[in-house]
Amino acid sequence: MRKTLTLLRKYVFALLAVLAAVVSIGIACKTSPAGRNQLILLDDAEMNRMGEEAFAEIKSQTPIENNPVINAYVRCIVNTLLTVTNDSTGVTSWEVVVFRDETANAFALPGGKVGVHTGILPVARTADQLAAVLGHEIGHVIARHGNERVSQATAGQTVLGAVGSVVEDETIMGAIGAGAQFGVLLPFSREHESEADIIGQELMAQAGFDPTASVTLWMNMAQNSSGAPPEIMSTHPSHDTRISDLRGHLQKTIPMYQAAIATRGRPNCHL
Repeated sequence: MRKTLTLLRKYVFALLAVLAAVVSIGIACKTSPAGRNQLILLDDAEMNRMGEEAFAEIKSQTPIENNPVINAYVRCIVNTLLTVTNDSTGVTSWEVVVFRDETANAFALPGGKVGVHTGILPVARTADQLAAVLGHEIGHVIARHGNERVSQATAGQTVLGAVGSVVEDETIMGAIGAGAQFGVLLPFSREHESEADIIGQELMAQAGFDPTASVTLWMNMAQNSSGAPPEIMSTHPSHDTRISDLRGHLQKTIPMYQAAIATRGRPNCHL
């Protein structure tokens, strides 16, 4: 009888912990710029602090490109995109750094930090194509995708910890924990990547960059990354999926682009 009561108490406490987690999750629900419900548990200020610290570490470990022409070109594109960016994460100024790195990459971190590898320039061959890359990366930040990943991990650990106090079988708990942790440690999800693609295409169009260049960019990416894994094995959408989705969204962004160039003209960003 005593053993039964002890088990019941464990289940009750576990249930209360899970309910508390669910309530906190409900309170922390936000909406992304694309209209999707999100779980956001961390303050923007905390995410911005982490982004600033990470960026400082990257700068200390990676050579910085000092070519003034390249730097002016990249900053011109970022600054033009920022004029139409509706950022509510508390960033007052953005820092842009070009890194001397031959990998085709760019990134943006919470706190308004943008990094561009010189290796992306042969792939994003025009200002419009580079605007597609940078609009995508800025899209991750303003949509709070990093915060969402951390929040999902935090909520997952809270619920798993509560259940773990009841489940005595370490083998089962290990299997659940391994699966959840593997998911948490992966890069941005397909949903995040697809959402950032759309946000980025809209930002570039509103800023006066040709949104059709986002499609061309991913054609270039496909050529540049031969042997990419099948979509089912990756957290990122396949190149074909991205091209198809971006092409389908042009019916919305081409009118945005036409309106932008009619009122503000084309951005004057060039190498």
